[in-house]
Amino acid sequence: MNTLFSGLVVLAVLYVWSRHHKFRNAVLPPGPKPLPLVGNILDLTARELWLRVEKWARCFGDIVYIHVFGQGLVFLNTQQAAVDLLEKQGSIYSDKPSLVMAGELCGCENMVAFTRYGDFARRQRKLMHEALGASAVRTFLPLLEIETHALVRGIMADPKDYIGYIRKYAGGLTLLVIYGYRVTSNEDPYLMLAEECVDILSNRIASGGGIWPVDIFPFLKHLPLWAPGSGFKHKAIEWRAKMEEFVEKPFQNLKEQMKNGTNVPCFVSHLMESSLERGDKAVDQQREFDVKWTANSMYSASLDTTITVVQDFLLAMMAHPEVLRKAQEEIDRVVGPGRLPAFTDRPNLPYIDCVMSEVLRWGCPVPLDLWKMMFITACLSRKELWKMLRNEEVYPDAHEFKPERFLVEVDEATAKRRDPRNFVFGFGRRRCPGNHLIEQSFWIVMTTILATLDISKAKDENGNVLEPNVVYENSVFRSPSTFQCDLRPRTEQALKIMRQTADAH
Repeated sequence: MNTLFSGLVVLAVLYVWSRHHKFRNAVLPPGPKPLPLVGNILDLTARELWLRVEKWARCFGDIVYIHVFGQGLVFLNTQQAAVDLLEKQGSIYSDKPSLVMAGELCGCENMVAFTRYGDFARRQRKLMHEALGASAVRTFLPLLEIETHALVRGIMADPKDYIGYIRKYAGGLTLLVIYGYRVTSNEDPYLMLAEECVDILSNRIASGGGIWPVDIFPFLKHLPLWAPGSGFKHKAIEWRAKMEEFVEKPFQNLKEQMKNGTNVPCFVSHLMESSLERGDKAVDQQREFDVKWTANSMYSASLDTTITVVQDFLLAMMAHPEVLRKAQEEIDRVVGPGRLPAFTDRPNLPYIDCVMSEVLRWGCPVPLDLWKMMFITACLSRKELWKMLRNEEVYPDAHEFKPERFLVEVDEATAKRRDPRNFVFGFGRRRCPGNHLIEQSFWIVMTTILATLDISKAKDENGNVLEPNVVYENSVFRSPSTFQCDLRPRTEQALKIMRQTADAH
């Protein structure tokens, strides 16, 4: 046992030394001073790493470099740096790192977030564009309105469990669009399975930046399960089984429904049936594999993003009641009291769009993303959206919530540069293909809540205002912890109209 441990230590030291020696004379971006051998491991944090990176950006500039046991990490802190590398030179910088823990051991290598750039990644993007491109998403707009009405009815019935209804909406909508599966309760088994797996991905596998010792020292994957230090392999076995269940269960359920002719039209059925419409006698294994993993990836990516942006919106409205009143006044003027907002109203609600843009900028649902940089061999890159969205040159008073900033007329180039939609969903060839669905979903949810509900801080039994107690514990998404919030119908008319939607559907 001692001999094995000593041998592993020697191998690790030699491995780190060789990696560090390889880049000793390389011209690297600036960054915090590393310790010998271990590098900047003590500079990393498991929570809110983006805040530390923001401090580094102020000290070291647009591009920051650190290393952990010889594994390089580059942080891109400005939109221009990200555009120059990830869009203008996307053919070079569109790859993802090969992470042994997340990919090989936990079974996530075929998820879009971890797929290496190549034929499979291109097939995945083609499938997602086919089903979730801007034109395809228009077919889902009536469904988004129906599901949003159900969300608001639930909140009106039980406002204390608002987060449960938001989670049901986000997860239920995605399950319906992707798998044709309708969630009927907040405790739906598929919904709970999905939430558990997304939590594993975000807060366990990706905790601490998503880099595990086995990613730095790949030979550790060969450790026997009884050996000291093999705890990560036990976790990987447990998490892999859960991920495989997450991938297979809803997919196989839909396949059975398609066989029986009882399925609801959805993303997966559309892609499977389109293969048959081209004359194929059966869906080949490659096509089925691609569709299955692409579908699962879309669910994983959209669930926490949707929940996070809606929570950010509620926090912003509680903190800025003047913005809430102004937004509601615009809806009242355009929509009126006799009906609910619809997507056809969007061109006539410019201030609502400004509020949405500011929520995306101010909240920054996914502050960091991971890429592989090819100009420094084996170096990983993270684009630091948190810093980009707080660039004082683009957004004066960037830490303030000011939707009016988007009403200021600017030239086309500046408008593109300041629109958070152009980078909160990613850059270049790795831009999130589901961005159109997420954006439209957020707009109708936000607008319907503004039209029908008053949003304010909760109060105790003595009428004292309770300030929201918000903690950010998610390692990937900037998701606030559940906070108290006072949500109630604006008027009796609003309550009546929402109840009527239940009868209509």
